[in-house]
Amino acid sequence: MGYLIWFRASSGAWDVPSVIRSTRMIRSELVAALAERAEVTKKDADAILAAFAETVGEVVAKGDEKITIPGFLSFERTHRAAREGRNPATGEAMTIPAGYSVKVSAGSKLKEAAKG
Repeated sequence: MGYLIWFRASSGAWDVPSVIRSTRMIRSELVAALAERAEVTKKDADAILAAFAETVGEVVAKGDEKITIPGFLSFERTHRAAREGRNPATGEAMTIPAGYSVKVSAGSKLKEAAKG
């Protein structure tokens, strides 16, 4: 089990459980935590998490919208211009083509929770 950080909408505060056993939470642990907090089955929580990930991916792929969950996270597609780089194996100069990337920004409440 990894870090479990929950937002309590009623109090507007972040809650970190006292038992933290590792530094990484895997999907099944996240699904279990969501199911417990939302009082739904793990199957339903997994479906919600999958739908969330799919929706974010589709919106970011389109690139014309920014997804914002106030106080938590925002996701947006950004454009990277072509640039010069070097092949690390040979040191030869090369052009890295233009492309797209994803910008994920932490919201204010998540930033506060990270401070401890």
